[in-house]
Amino acid sequence: MLRLWSIAKLQIRKVSTSESRFCRDVLFNGVVRRQFTSTSGERRTVMSFGDGSHGALGLSSSSSIPGMGMDAYEPTVVSNLPSDISFISAGHYHSLAVTFGGEIWAWGRNDEGQLGRITIDSRDSRSEPKRVEGLDNVNVRAAFASGVVSAAIGDDGSLWVWGRSKRGQLGLGKGIIEARVPSRVETLAAEHVVKVSLGWGHALALTVDGKVFGWGYVADGRVGNVGLPLEASLLDSITDGSMKGQHAADLNLEAAEKKVVEAMSKENDMPIAWEPRLVEETRNVKVADIACGSDHSLILCHDGTLLSSGSNIYGQLGRSKQDLGMTPVDITESPISIAAGLGHSLAICNRDERKILSWGWNRSRQLGRGKPEHLPREVEGFDGENPASVSAGRVHSLCVTEKGEAWVWGCGKNGRLGLGSSSDEPEPMLLEDVECCVVQAVAGFDHSLILVAE
Repeated sequence: MLRLWSIAKLQIRKVSTSESRFCRDVLFNGVVRRQFTSTSGERRTVMSFGDGSHGALGLSSSSSIPGMGMDAYEPTVVSNLPSDISFISAGHYHSLAVTFGGEIWAWGRNDEGQLGRITIDSRDSRSEPKRVEGLDNVNVRAAFASGVVSAAIGDDGSLWVWGRSKRGQLGLGKGIIEARVPSRVETLAAEHVVKVSLGWGHALALTVDGKVFGWGYVADGRVGNVGLPLEASLLDSITDGSMKGQHAADLNLEAAEKKVVEAMSKENDMPIAWEPRLVEETRNVKVADIACGSDHSLILCHDGTLLSSGSNIYGQLGRSKQDLGMTPVDITESPISIAAGLGHSLAICNRDERKILSWGWNRSRQLGRGKPEHLPREVEGFDGENPASVSAGRVHSLCVTEKGEAWVWGCGKNGRLGLGSSSDEPEPMLLEDVECCVVQAVAGFDHSLILVAE
């Protein structure tokens, strides 16, 4: 098997807090987050690993380094990026990076225009990071990616979107399914957006004052009650003999994806919210965090209540109650941060001695623990570690600790765990080859990105 070894790896030692950086706890919408603060002279580098077939790794196929353009089994530097990257995002098959100066760079799949390039590049050039066009007058602070759409948030709280989605994920108005260059979501012009989370066809936006808006494909109530009829999607009604006899979580990856594709091909009259609408379940509460999986959503309220909605075909809602719409997860801990993948969910809980809980699809051990899988339980093997953030991919999971270390578990296919092999890992494993401080780690469907500070 072709492996991309450490030819282009960072060879620098870990940086102590006394040399060029420090950490501090900050309050974000009521949630204490560990923030790494940049000081003068600090250099930020993006590294990638996993499936390179769509160019999401940012590794040029024309490079003289052997294996570039193929899968990367170890963290490898994404070249041609500025040295002041502040934020990264991994979509299903493309990647985004934001600089401290407010620029946004994109690379990977561009079939739906999610890279924000006016000129259509050749397929070979999609792996080369380039600036997103059309945001010259916007000081970008964060960016987020799905399978077919990208989004950026300006420092003024404005929300910008581009790409193509028949499910209304752009949020630009009825019937608008394409935006080749970034377009402002005017419905939210009066709001100050601080975070966006994108599923396969739905989206949530969180404002600075704790309000949540949802739009896109709304079947199963995956964005909660936004004033449209609640109905089950075909994805959750796949209960023929093969599916009902063995819960969807027991299917292998190929069989499960085939079922999803079959259902999606039949979705002709989809219930769609073409513009952002206030999620009614959160009207009288303040929200601290949001996360969209492929077909489900999580909303963390300021008081510690965790709500879930959408498809529960893999048990990703974390509750026994199967009602449509936003209802509480069966969790006794106090979540402070959340993440959602294709069919599994993660939550960092408790403010002092932190732990990670997981639930949902576990075919590749992406939960990091055993049964029961449909209810939240603690990820095993994290004794003595203090998780700061988590991210969930198709069938793998990532965590960054407060020490600035990255941990990975789940499916190792295509090297998406960055451990030098394609083996699955049932418990969290330290990404030892990264000899510098990890600021952020994000999971795409089949690839991963980490942002490191020298």
